[in-house]
Parts: sequence; C-alpha cells; structure tokens
Amino acid sequence: MEREERDKLGKRAVYVGIIGNIFLTVFNIVVGIFSGSYALISEGAHTISDITTSIIAYIGFKIGSKPADEEHPLGHGRAEAISGLIIVVFLALIAYEIVKGAFDRLFFGAALTIPDPLAVVMAFIGVVTNYIMSQYIIKLGKRANSPAIIADGKHQRVDILSSLAILIGVLISQYGYPQLDSIIALMIGLLIVKTAFEVARENLDAIMGKVPSEDLVDDIIKVSNSVSQVCGTHDVRVNYFGSYATVTLHIELQPNMSLEESHKIVHLVQKKIVDEIGVVQGVTAHACPLGLKYNHSQQLDK
Repeated sequence: MEREERDKLGKRAVYVGIIGNIFLTVFNIVVGIFSGSYALISEGAHTISDITTSIIAYIGFKIGSKPADEEHPLGHGRAEAISGLIIVVFLALIAYEIVKGAFDRLFFGAALTIPDPLAVVMAFIGVVTNYIMSQYIIKLGKRANSPAIIADGKHQRVDILSSLAILIGVLISQYGYPQLDSIIALMIGLLIVKTAFEVARENLDAIMGKVPSEDLVDDIIKVSNSVSQVCGTHDVRVNYFGSYATVTLHIELQPNMSLEESHKIVHLVQKKIVDEIGVVQGVTAHACPLGLKYNHSQQLDK
C-alpha cells in the first residue's frame, strides 16, 4: 500500500474517533448529571480518554509511517506499538478512577440514587454509536495494517459493552435497586482493565518482534520457492514491527551456478517476496549451495 493511501486511512480513523467521542463525552456527562446515573458519568469520563487515545494513536501512526533513515535503517514501525502502550496507561488511569468512585458509592456511604429513565436513551445511543465507530476504525486499521489504529478501535469497542451494561443497569434500577448503577460502573472499570491488558500484550509482542502467525513464514517460503531455479528455502527469520516486517532467509541453488547467476536469483527472490506479501517491506536473501550441510548458528570457518 502506498504511503499516501495509508496516511488517508489513518487520518480518517482519527477524525472518526475524535468527532464521535466528543459527541459521546458531552452527552454522556450531561445526561448522566441530569439523570443521576454515575455509570453514565463514568462512561463520559472514559470517552474523554478516547479522544486522547485517538490522537496518540495517530501520532504513533504518523511516526511509524516515516521511511527508514541512517539512524533507523529498519524504519520507525515500532513507534505504533509504543503509542499503543501509551494508550494502555490512559486506560489504566481511567479504570482506577471509575473503580474507586464505584467502591466509594457501594461501600463507603456515598449517596445512591435511582437514575432517571432518560439515561436509558443515552445508553442506547452509546451502544449504536460505539458499535459503528469501533467497527469502522478497526476496519481502517486492518486496511492500513496499523497496530496503533487497531488498538484504538479495540479501545472503542469496550464502550459497546459498557453502554449496554449501563442500559441494562438503568432499566433494572428502576425497580428499586439503586446500587446496581454503581455495580455497573464497577464492571465498566474492570472491563477497561481487561482491555488494557490485551492491548498491552499485543503491542509488547509487536515491540519484541513476535511473528503474527506461522502462515506468514509459510507464505514467504512458498513465494521464494516459486522463483525459477530456487531448489529450497530455509532459515527464514521475520523481524516484525507491527505494521510491517523485514525478512532474512537462505535459498538453495545448484552448486555449479555462477556468482552472477546466483546474484540475479537472490534479487528476484527478494523482489517477489516484497511484491507479493504486503506486510514485508524488506528482504535479505543468502544463497546456499544445494546439498551443503552446515550449522547455521556457527561461522562457516568452524
């Protein structure tokens, strides 16, 4: 995918996240105050963080899209995973505030009130809006192959469940269970903690270079072996950056092949892998004589 097209997808994702969450923040807090729903006010506080995380995701996306340079010869891709971890910090802070407020109301004498039915309307709007936003942002993130945008979309997806929980809690609290509203708020806080853990794990995997799937390695071998005169491919290593990957591999060629011929085939393999496997942006191939047995972990002179 061209850099310009990827930038457009990133901008679209951040605009959707910011505009949608400004709407939800204002209405959640206003309706929460007027209806007396602490859960709805908590959700409003959470959506304030969504605006910030959308901006952070886009900053990470922009830095990660920068081309390689002398100081960063493999590119800046890990910036997206780092921005994902910053999002985790915001999630943890919001979760702490929500859980603390819910505990105060449930166990330390804070006033409990039955929310006004108006909160039901806002909770329903929240479910629909968050569903549309999260699905769209995750879709854009996958098209752009951006861990930062996907993390932001998954962050938004938490709000679907929390708005649904608020909807159910407000309905049930009308029958004389005011404590249920605070219990729902507590559940929202714990749900945010769960999301923070999942996002942290995914982005730490990207920073540590974990290969997203064995299928990627299989695809690389398949494409490499499809090049004429390549007799086999082995010792494939993928350096995964979250939004893209670089690859090193060994290809097996006939022992009597000239240096010029093997050089040409090496470049054909490198180009074909980059052309056919979208996530791969750079390949280094090493030619091995077919039938030669040696330990790849040792130097050849040993």
